[in-house]
Amino acid sequence: MAKILLLEDDRDLGETIVELLEDAGYEVVWVTNGEEAADESYEGKFDLYLLDINVPEMDGLELLKSLRDAEDETPAIYISAMTDIKTIAKGFDLGAEDFIKKPFEAQELLIRLKARLTKERKAIRCGDIEYDPVSKTVRKNGEILSLGEVQTALLALFLRRRGQVIDRETLMECLEHPGPSALRVAISGLKEKTGLPVKNVRGVGYALESC
Repeated sequence: MAKILLLEDDRDLGETIVELLEDAGYEVVWVTNGEEAADESYEGKFDLYLLDINVPEMDGLELLKSLRDAEDETPAIYISAMTDIKTIAKGFDLGAEDFIKKPFEAQELLIRLKARLTKERKAIRCGDIEYDPVSKTVRKNGEILSLGEVQTALLALFLRRRGQVIDRETLMECLEHPGPSALRVAISGLKEKTGLPVKNVRGVGYALESC
């Protein structure tokens, strides 16, 4: 059973979503402000975050940024009435996997959740590298590869956004002590251990080429 953290400050809508998800077989923890959501994320493990944006204490964008800064790579989907392109783009830049505009159909929500959870539970492969997002285990040619937390976080980010250029600021959020030199060393080590085609895009960041 997948466990979902729901951040929604509208009481009526929150109750409706909880009932819908529980009827579909999900376990749901429902909170109404960003601070509560942050506390729950630190205290328990979730399979997916379902986040509204315009909520009290800490908005959904600030929350996801703080989670990603803490190397929490749990998949996140936004549900929001805020539909301007700038907000949507910022949500994806912060690492959200999907954005559902309010109002939405119940079946639309269930379909998108199922698609995301099914994808997240499958190992991600690139050449002879296999990454299990649940256990965070990395294998090369079937043998476990020891990368450490920083390189594993970088690998997960590259695999989820393969073919895309990721800016240095986003990548440095994976580091314990962020800095250009530390990033170069970490990526160099990742490339040496995995053999993956991670390329430096001058003046922008890095990209994992298509596997």
